[in-house]
Amino acid sequence: MPIVTVQMLEGRSDDQKRDLVEQVTEAVSNTTKAPKEKISVVIEEMSPANYGVAGKRASDQ
Repeated sequence: MPIVTVQMLEGRSDDQKRDLVEQVTEAVSNTTKAPKEKISVVIEEMSPANYGVAGKRASDQ
């Protein structure tokens, strides 16, 4: 029962998230041979104010 967690900045549309879940499920199923019904995908969204790279918050860019 694979569980995949995707962490990303908030701001994607419902259609984009739906497509992401479908494509991640497909990739995991193809790679692990796990049945799609047993694959869970969790999307964790974060505010740009709560994420930084190279000493800069995404919200400050």
